[in-house]
Amino acid sequence: MSHQPNIVVVITDQQRTDTMACYGNAWIQSPHQNALAARSFVFENAYVTQAVCTPSRGSLMTGLYPHAHGCVVNGIPLRRETSSIAEMMPATYRKGYVGKWHLGDDGNCQHGFDEWCSIADGGGYHQWLSDRGFAPDVPGRFTPQQRATMPASAQIGAYVGQESARFIRENAGRPWLLVASTFEPHPPYRGPYDGLYDPEELPVGPTFLKHPEGHSLFNRVRSAFYRNTTDARVVATDMTRDENWRKLRAQYLGNVKIVDDAIGKMVRALAETGQMENTIFAFTSDHGEMAGDHRMWEKRAFYEESARVPLLLSVPWLNAEQKRIDGVFGHADLLPTLLALADVPIPDACQGESAAGALTGERDLKDHRAFMEWNGIGDRNLGNPDIDLIATLPWRCVVTGDRYKLNLCAGDQCELFDLNADPFEEINLFDAPEHRDRIRNMAATIRSWQRETGDTAPLPSI
Repeated sequence: MSHQPNIVVVITDQQRTDTMACYGNAWIQSPHQNALAARSFVFENAYVTQAVCTPSRGSLMTGLYPHAHGCVVNGIPLRRETSSIAEMMPATYRKGYVGKWHLGDDGNCQHGFDEWCSIADGGGYHQWLSDRGFAPDVPGRFTPQQRATMPASAQIGAYVGQESARFIRENAGRPWLLVASTFEPHPPYRGPYDGLYDPEELPVGPTFLKHPEGHSLFNRVRSAFYRNTTDARVVATDMTRDENWRKLRAQYLGNVKIVDDAIGKMVRALAETGQMENTIFAFTSDHGEMAGDHRMWEKRAFYEESARVPLLLSVPWLNAEQKRIDGVFGHADLLPTLLALADVPIPDACQGESAAGALTGERDLKDHRAFMEWNGIGDRNLGNPDIDLIATLPWRCVVTGDRYKLNLCAGDQCELFDLNADPFEEINLFDAPEHRDRIRNMAATIRSWQRETGDTAPLPSI
């Protein structure tokens, strides 16, 4: 192993775990993701820090939780004084960012990166499309709706794959860090691979189109809204019709193929330049997608479909075959893990914990915990006034290595799920007397984490 390995971090947008074969999807058409997983450490239970773009991406870039890095909702820029992974890497590294940033001032190179290929309006992707003969449907902007009608070769993922491959090839003679972020499979729920999967043949789980009775009001009002909306600006023309739910789910899964195409370009560039064996390849997503489960769409929930994401780590000098990593991992842990694998000092300010020892067998993650949060004030309109009001209440969550999840809110119905016996989170155990001591212990764990990380969100008395 070289003393300074290359690092590529791929961040997809809104990709849930069951879009990948290594997480149980036997029919997904993703050969490049499958091949990557076949030689990677596959983390069974990786969780975001907050299931919405900006807060999650802030944690991936800094190793801090949203309340610490400050990007607690979408639209808040990452502070200049908050260091990113690029600013933590040695000066000998060439550092490139390609794709969606979503942490403020998206069109300009920043936070320690040397190269910047933006998908912001007027940026690199805009020019790339213009050079290929496309004209924006809105002056100065290619809208998501327009992009959905374009061929696969014109999608953001295609641009990210091409520019990432270029960066890999051009920097073959020096160590480098590349963060590559696709927009896909984020909505709109349509694209060039819409016909890839038959909606009627699509496997679904037990909570598909099932209202989350007995769960938080936040989840129940969102479920009721999505089931009854006919506003085409939300997800489709008429969500009162079951066939539209299946159609959108199938089209969402089709957009995962755009991601797979991009992965193929990056891996091919690594192989053809002889850099594969000296490159750490990390693959994850900023959050998942409900896709009709619990009768909901989008993210912003602690449910597994929204908050649990794929995480692959290919570290060729440690392992050449797929190895499953059990236990629990949090997104704040990814940055310190990558730094540890590259022999780069982990800053004292980092709030995540390196899991590099789990790759070598020196420890396991069964005693580890993942913490998540929700900070809703200032978020966009989520559908109607009832949702927007209840969304202002902050939440905190812990997932333990023995697979229990506790969701706490001082103003809403709290939730406890036994993910061993109830992996689809159908039964809220929070009010079950036999779990009172477990809840007290888990709540104390959250309070300790709050104290250690400077979090002041109110919690209910347990």
